[in-house]
Amino acid sequence: MDFHILLSNLTNPTLLFFILGIIAVKLNSDLEIPPSSTKFISLYLLFAIGFKGGQELAHSEFNAEIAYSLVFGILIASLIPLYTFFILKRKLTIADAGAVAAAYGSVSAVTFVAASSFLEIQQLKFGGHMVAVMALMESPAIIVGVILLKLYDKENESELNFSDVVKHSITNGSVLMIIGSLIIGIIADSKQAEGIKPFTTDIFKGFLSIFLLEMGMVTAKKFASFKKYGWFATSFAIIIPLLNGSLVAMASSYVTHEVGNRLMFAVLAASASYIAVPAAMRLAAPKANPGLYIPMALAITFPLNITLGMPLYLYIINL
Repeated sequence: MDFHILLSNLTNPTLLFFILGIIAVKLNSDLEIPPSSTKFISLYLLFAIGFKGGQELAHSEFNAEIAYSLVFGILIASLIPLYTFFILKRKLTIADAGAVAAAYGSVSAVTFVAASSFLEIQQLKFGGHMVAVMALMESPAIIVGVILLKLYDKENESELNFSDVVKHSITNGSVLMIIGSLIIGIIADSKQAEGIKPFTTDIFKGFLSIFLLEMGMVTAKKFASFKKYGWFATSFAIIIPLLNGSLVAMASSYVTHEVGNRLMFAVLAASASYIAVPAAMRLAAPKANPGLYIPMALAITFPLNITLGMPLYLYIINL
């Protein structure tokens, strides 16, 4: 792995603010980001990345690569929960296995945003259609997770309303914001869109830094409650993302030759949802423990990807 890429990522201001958040909790500091501000910033990040992706798509001609990318993304999001579920159910309950599998099959929009910042530092670009790929990858994993729960968790069969869960996964706030912003970015007049460019571009990294500061504090708090789950959950949250990201980094060469797009595919495959999936699993798997799948995704997999994961996937792509 290129040491300079790793060092550059570890000294990225956005990552350093994430570390500051962890330190603040460990020092029992009263540092706090108001929940309303955190929600606004998360919506802003989704809006900005979606709108910019839509604008790029509007100036791109729809071609075979974009079509293949969309199909490839859906395929990844469907296969990951399928194989991970059978690994997880060896040690976890069916409900927990289904929820964790869905989380790791789905994607983290914040990891995607962090990856876009990483690519910018490396002076690499990615296509606007990757935002559409990310949006499409949110729901398939949830749907596969629900199907697996219906097949294997006979006790909760009556509690699961498949249509409600699918609807909730599509109308979830984060999914709706990213898809809506993408569509608006496509249909918006280019000259008019220039008027909000300072808001969507210039202040983006500042808001991302504050958001990751909050994520650092949440991570430190969640990780403490997660320790009781032992080596299996911890090992899974480390090994499976690195495996998924590395395999997709290699396989993506059959879909696109753009380094930036391939890295985004790897990051999406390696990331785990801690926003959309938990919201859907409250309906689909009420017996699943959020104290398991949220810390796995947020306290272990998320920092793993933004520190070691992205340099590793880029190294594999450049081999």
